[in-house]
Amino acid sequence: MKVYAISDLHLGVPSNRLALAELPYYLDDWLIVAGDVGETAEHLHYALSILTRRFAKVLWVPGNHDLWTVPGTKDSALEGDERYRFLVNICRSYGVSTPEDPYPIWKEAFVLAPLFLLYDYSFRPADVSEEGAVAWAQETDVLCSDEYLLHPTPYPSRQAWCQARLAYTEKRLAEIPAAYSLVLINHFPLRQEFARVYNIPRFSIWCGTTQTEDWHTRFPVSVVVSGHIHVRTTDYRDGVRFEEVSLGYQRNWKSEKGVQGYLREILPGPPLPEQQPATQWYR
Repeated sequence: MKVYAISDLHLGVPSNRLALAELPYYLDDWLIVAGDVGETAEHLHYALSILTRRFAKVLWVPGNHDLWTVPGTKDSALEGDERYRFLVNICRSYGVSTPEDPYPIWKEAFVLAPLFLLYDYSFRPADVSEEGAVAWAQETDVLCSDEYLLHPTPYPSRQAWCQARLAYTEKRLAEIPAAYSLVLINHFPLRQEFARVYNIPRFSIWCGTTQTEDWHTRFPVSVVVSGHIHVRTTDYRDGVRFEEVSLGYQRNWKSEKGVQGYLREILPGPPLPEQQPATQWYR
């Protein structure tokens, strides 16, 4: 029995949809889906109808694409938190665990905690203000589609929504008994150093919040799972393993490997390395 993870399936891409349909069965194992399944409710239904038949248990967290309100789609009337709750209910209809459900326990030792944490534009240089962050990114012709499609309703801003999610999540994590080891699961990386957007560095402001920089040591964490960056890596910090588990667009992965070639083993996972590079890159 193992726990695998993948993110950024991006099922709006036809080749990704076809590849997911060919995924083998892992009937004894669990799967973490760390966001960006697609842009519509139909994409989520398609993914879960396959994955819940392939795995013993599935856990889901939303990515920014999942939260988009795309004009002309069947669910285009849903924005912000209402859209998020709509997606949560779809997941629950398939028996999939979400950030709003009790955290699943694996082998009586690990608590798997699906999180929904946003970003607050704090992944930026010290001399750039929060108010000027988007304009700073635009200076290099970088602008995330979230600015048009990810609505924070009913919150006044994405930053305010992020703050509410942080408060909600911190409270829940603090209530977990200390006897358990945690696996934190979020779409966005929890540390700024892992926002490896080298080709578009100013995109970093849409990649997380510095308020989670110390969560891997503040809580009894063994593994942190994230996606979003489309740069697959394993990192070790302070004895904690950080896994970036994205599939991505067709240019980001090799079709001959199939989706199964990009499933990452989270538990039990590899032993903590003694003389291993702090970062491992995966292609």
